Amino acid sequence: MSSKAEDAAAGFRFGFVSIIGKPNVGKSTLLNTIVGHKLAIVTSRPQTTRNRIMGVKNLEGGQIVFYDTPGIHDAKHKLGEFLVKTAVSSVKETELTYFVTNPVSADELDMSIIETLRQQNKPAFLLINKTDTVSDKARLLQVIDAYQGLYDFNEIIPISAKTGDGIDILLEKTLSSLPEGPAGFSTDVLTDKFERFMAAEIIREKAMELTYNELPHALAVEIITWKEKSNKLVSISANIYVEKDSQKGIIIGKRGALLKETGIRARVEIEQLLGTKVYLELFVKVRDKWRKDTNTLRELGYS
Repeated sequence: MSSKAEDAAAGFRFGFVSIIGKPNVGKSTLLNTIVGHKLAIVTSRPQTTRNRIMGVKNLEGGQIVFYDTPGIHDAKHKLGEFLVKTAVSSVKETELTYFVTNPVSADELDMSIIETLRQQNKPAFLLINKTDTVSDKARLLQVIDAYQGLYDFNEIIPISAKTGDGIDILLEKTLSSLPEGPAGFSTDVLTDKFERFMAAEIIREKAMELTYNELPHALAVEIITWKEKSNKLVSISANIYVEKDSQKGIIIGKRGALLKETGIRARVEIEQLLGTKVYLELFVKVRDKWRKDTNTLRELGYS
């Protein structure tokens, strides 16, 4: 393996890229597609991502570190304020920003994100995602033309994070936009998130999937115990927090059926993550107005 000095001398490039946009535009799917691994959970519900998640992509000639961020939205509580602050701070800390949007005209929230880019005065690519859903290419061109007049984007690239269309050219243009320098991470580093975090996110994803039409985003997961047994078994217990007793009943389901299904689905994926058998025990607890309580948010890692 070449040294960092040799990497830089050979024109090796390295840098950080933030991925921002409104909720549910495909930011997490984009990160997962780029790195080739599921690092961020994905649901059809807006505001699924709550933490900044790092993903490292190694390429011939460079290394790119991506930050998937929470969707920027009109915050209604302290949790929402934390999510928006996390996304905006990532723009400040990275050399390049991906502004991901759907293939439609910009709305008021898109304009506020563009204003954030303008204030930071950082290079940005506009990524028009979900092109696989567009049959009228003339309409796509109209969207591109409209965005060109709103901000001086370094690149405007139509992509499909779902199918991978446009990702190769995106990475090529991204790498050429980053400064020369040695790699910041070893090639075996994929993310900065630990297995406990990933397991909690998987549990939250499965609970959200199964309560799509009934439960709002008043749901959080905390790993309580994590024990590695001698017989290649990991024993995990976790609390699922909601804000009301009525929501607790929704999560548990009739005779505990929904909570059981949540555990089954989560256990399968956590076993894939860890490469070992898992015993998973879930509990549902009520923490009144936890999204508005600073201390509780800090305990759950939202600070």
